[in-house]
Amino acid sequence: MGALAVVALVGRLVALFALLMLVPLAFANADGGRGTSAFVAAMAVTAGAGLAMGLAVRRFRRELQPRDGFVLVGMTWVLLPAFGALPLLLAVPGLSVTDAYFEAMSGFTATGATVLSGLDALPLSVNVWRCLLMLVGGLGIIVLAVAILPLLGVGGTQLFHTEVTGPIKDQKLTPRIAQTARGLWTVYFVFALGCFLAYRWAGMSWSDAFMHMCSTVSLGGFSSHDASFGHWNSPRIEAVAIVFMLLAGVNFALYFVAWRQRSLACLWRNIEVRAFFAVLALSIALIVPFLVATGSQASFGEALRRTVFHVVSIATTTGYASYDYAQWPVFAPMLMILLGCFATCAGSTGGGIKMIRMLLLLKQAGRELVRIVHPNVVAPVVLGGAPVGARVMQSVIAYMMLYGASLVGLTMLLLFSGLDVLTAFTAVVACVNNIGPGLGDVGPAVNYGGLSDFQTWVCTFAMMLGRLELLSLLVLLTPQFWRR
Repeated sequence: MGALAVVALVGRLVALFALLMLVPLAFANADGGRGTSAFVAAMAVTAGAGLAMGLAVRRFRRELQPRDGFVLVGMTWVLLPAFGALPLLLAVPGLSVTDAYFEAMSGFTATGATVLSGLDALPLSVNVWRCLLMLVGGLGIIVLAVAILPLLGVGGTQLFHTEVTGPIKDQKLTPRIAQTARGLWTVYFVFALGCFLAYRWAGMSWSDAFMHMCSTVSLGGFSSHDASFGHWNSPRIEAVAIVFMLLAGVNFALYFVAWRQRSLACLWRNIEVRAFFAVLALSIALIVPFLVATGSQASFGEALRRTVFHVVSIATTTGYASYDYAQWPVFAPMLMILLGCFATCAGSTGGGIKMIRMLLLLKQAGRELVRIVHPNVVAPVVLGGAPVGARVMQSVIAYMMLYGASLVGLTMLLLFSGLDVLTAFTAVVACVNNIGPGLGDVGPAVNYGGLSDFQTWVCTFAMMLGRLELLSLLVLLTPQFWRR
């Protein structure tokens, strides 16, 4: 009964997802009809499949239990990329099923890793679709589902707790969870509108502004040009991107609270936000003189411009590039990839383990050092003036153990498949943390198109694993989850 209720809801989500293809269809009409047939066919198949799923089990409707929420999240993030891959498969000649699914998963997870080249020559509708997937996936398809679940007659508190990123999820912003989700999406789309207009003001075309708005506020990083932001070589456009990447790297719930309180004080008082900006500032201050000293950049001004853009881009897990930073001495790009593992705030659209987990781990480490010297001291972990419960700390430690094991295990799989160490390790780090470009054969000047099918599937799984913050997906693989 529970599984059938989940299938019924997934069917409705798939049918609603088909309507999203109307957006690239509109762009296809403005682009001389290129890609129209692909999106019409894909929309028909998607809508038909969704309606068939919903009708087949329409009798099984009930309030979802917490366990059902995890199943729904897993099914949604497996199936929707499959339907999202259909237009790509039909519109891009020679694209394999593996590569199409990878590209769609990269969009949904806001990773930004791509297997496609010749982006400038692709139909406008295809590039719009790739970026639109990021806009939807950025804040979480399931959070959107929570906002509309009351319309479907199903409650959604358990889904919100499953999907929202970060270790502390038990704080409601409003009494009703659907109202909370709608509030977050309102903030999200206000930022999206501001980003869209800012890109247009900075010199992008209307279509480029729309596409890069989608991949900026979602911190995804897809571009409609092979050269990414190097296509424009514009300090003004890069400045707009930097501002909105920084804004999107902050917990969106804090913006919601700031709006309700009519004050920005909650942003500055938040220890995670302060740490986010401090870490970025310190990294920029470290890399700029390093590049100047090593002669990697001709001048201080050039080093500053390129460092600020790429540090913000990689640390926020966006993945835009205006220059092949892989040519820098390896310290700089490796530091940026390290930042992408933890710098963004919980509740943002960024990937990685989140800054709050890093802060909690550092405080726990400090606590253990104190206890070595004073074994009987009572020293609870305190964050922002409030003690952190043991349950939260256990969750963080368990997450980090699985995170480390996942990085090692997936890297070993890629090494087993024949990849070199640098490419394998950075590809896994970039995919699990939803950064996008790595180094070596998956660096900023190339893409993931050179990987074998097996390697591509490993990276695809890594993207989904990271986007669902490991625990939400791995719990489905435990025998205990399926026992009654």
